[in-house]
Amino acid sequence: MVALTFLLPSAIGFALFYIIPFVMGLIYSMLDRTVGGSFVGLANYQELLSSGSFRKAASNTFWFTAVNVPLMLLLSLVIAILLNRNLYLRNFIRMAYVLPLVVPVASVVMVWQVIFDWNGSLNAWLHGFGLDHIDWMKSAWARGVVSVFYLWKHVGYNIILFLAGLQGIPRDYYETANIEGAGKWRQFYSITLVYLTPTMVFVVLMSIMNTFKIFRETYLIAGDYPHDSIYTLQHYMNNMFLTMDVQKLSAAASLMVICIFMIVAILLQIEKRYTQFMD
Repeated sequence: MVALTFLLPSAIGFALFYIIPFVMGLIYSMLDRTVGGSFVGLANYQELLSSGSFRKAASNTFWFTAVNVPLMLLLSLVIAILLNRNLYLRNFIRMAYVLPLVVPVASVVMVWQVIFDWNGSLNAWLHGFGLDHIDWMKSAWARGVVSVFYLWKHVGYNIILFLAGLQGIPRDYYETANIEGAGKWRQFYSITLVYLTPTMVFVVLMSIMNTFKIFRETYLIAGDYPHDSIYTLQHYMNNMFLTMDVQKLSAAASLMVICIFMIVAILLQIEKRYTQFMD
């Protein structure tokens, strides 16, 4: 009873702001309207899946996640391994990677707008080299710009996680591996990756979550209707909210939650099997 008493305030808040709204969203996704609506089953989902805008948004979100999450994992792991050594100005470099996490998003977006605007700094540099201007946010280049922004903003947090994992590995294991004649690659595969598996799973999960949050920065840089290459599920749901199409909005949100749940379950299962195999 004492434990339940301490957990009760959190449980009430979680139910009030997460569980109950999610259940209401599921109910709305199976009605023809929110007020006095009648049950239509999966009709909203069928209409949603037949929508070209939704399929485009889902496809862009999938490819953005499939490309940038592995890049994020590889980039943050490599930098963390380098920063884990006795490098010159190591503490300053660590702080530099963390700065994007503490700088307000609005300030960061203003800088990126100055860089990638039609009359921005990058086009000025291109003009100085005799090259044509590029409309970065209204062309196929927009996907690359958003990807770079995503990696730049979130890589610092993952580096901190990997550094914590690396510093938690006993040094005795590496010394024993050296005595036994194991090479650097063998040590990395058999020691470093094994101990970093839980951290890697967490980093992948957080990176996937952050790909679904890239809408804020994309919206501030490119507006309501960006280039087709960066039109994501969040843009679609935002437009449904602006038109008060709650049924489609709820159906899209429900499908996104189901996909995220499946990804999390698969990753946790992979972690469990890999850990058991290495044991």
